[in-house]
Amino acid sequence: MSDTTARLSPKLSLVSVVTFGLAYMAPSLVMVIFGVIAAASAGTAPTAFLVATGAMCLTALSYAKMARHHPLSGSAYSYARKLIGSPAGFLVGWAVLLDYLFLPMVAWLVQAVYLNAQFPVLPVWAWLLLNAVLTTLVNVVGLTLTDRVNKLLTGLAVFLVLLFVAYCLVHLGGHPPHSYTAPLWHSGRSLGGVSAASAIAAYSYLGFDAVTTLSEETRDARRTIPRAVVLVVAIGGALFAVVAYIMQLVHPGGVFDAPEIAGYTLSVEVGGRTFADWTNAAGIVGGFASGLAVQLSSSRLLYIMGRDGVLPKRIFGVLHPRTRTPVLPLLVTGAVCLAGLNISLATATSFINFGAFLGFTVVNLCVIVHFVRNRGTEGTKVFGHVVVPALGACVTVYLMTRLSAAALVIGGCWLTAGFAHLLWLTRGFRRATPEMSLGDLAADAGGGAKATTGS
Repeated sequence: MSDTTARLSPKLSLVSVVTFGLAYMAPSLVMVIFGVIAAASAGTAPTAFLVATGAMCLTALSYAKMARHHPLSGSAYSYARKLIGSPAGFLVGWAVLLDYLFLPMVAWLVQAVYLNAQFPVLPVWAWLLLNAVLTTLVNVVGLTLTDRVNKLLTGLAVFLVLLFVAYCLVHLGGHPPHSYTAPLWHSGRSLGGVSAASAIAAYSYLGFDAVTTLSEETRDARRTIPRAVVLVVAIGGALFAVVAYIMQLVHPGGVFDAPEIAGYTLSVEVGGRTFADWTNAAGIVGGFASGLAVQLSSSRLLYIMGRDGVLPKRIFGVLHPRTRTPVLPLLVTGAVCLAGLNISLATATSFINFGAFLGFTVVNLCVIVHFVRNRGTEGTKVFGHVVVPALGACVTVYLMTRLSAAALVIGGCWLTAGFAHLLWLTRGFRRATPEMSLGDLAADAGGGAKATTGS
């Protein structure tokens, strides 16, 4: 049974929100994509990760500013509605849905591929369904259980990554590197190569923005969410860069027999095949935590859009009266996994970044709009509210241009479908875009948002 009067309850602490963000990014991802980044950067993978961290921090600062001014759970969708207008907000939310709706499927598909490789007794499709069902059950039961499970799994995933680093350091003790600076910079690298590698590495940071979808479930959201957004990028980026540096010391240069499995190859080199199989567990454990966090944030965006009435309210805009979770949006995101039964991993990952980078760009623009509207009353500074978000928007637009033609075509078609839906909702813009009456969401000293229903 669902209830249109139930509200999201603020339960999460700063540690909980940061852990969700790190789980979304998946700490073990650096081991998976190290070979690709090292090959593209001619053996300067940690530098590529550091550049990517700096670039994504520009947008993270914009999300932090918006979360402070508008502690709502809709992320880019809510910010665009407030500052650019309801129609623009709807289109941004629709674009971001392409990312949020299908990313759980991608997380489960990656997890299924890993599990099938290590435990082939079950086919990929069976592992996919099993992961989707387990993740959905945990999220449906309630936020408290999800928080506890996520902390446990993310902590275990980080421990396994650090264990791999420890084995690498022991290996380096017996095989000292010729240079400790070459992984950062050497004569054989090129600015173009490092830039291209940084663009690839930037995709590893997708998810830091997802913590803003938890604003209404976070205690003291006006302070906690901005700090969490920046911390997720900083901690995740530092972890990626340090692990990549250690791995680059073990394997100098960017030449690999198979860059896609370089992480596994290095695990075999430093600890043997049994240890390498165990390090794969970091990907499996981290993958489940990532799927948990991804589905959590996706369901919240669907709920907020349903609550506003731009998606069917009876399906998406209600919470379970006891668990205070959006059960039907969770079931919808769980059901989307069925699309992954007949789709390749390469195809699945080709289009989800379109919505993410479009959302990033719009949030950067929202900061500038906020500055223009409030420059005479809030005393906001030009550098932090114009220069930094403008640079962030340039970075995210550049990253969009690096997407495949298929991703751009699918993204364009998705946006066109969203515009058609908006025309239908507004009867050709003769009616206002549906919008919830939000009132003063931060009346209690910037605490968890207190939403009212009705639109």
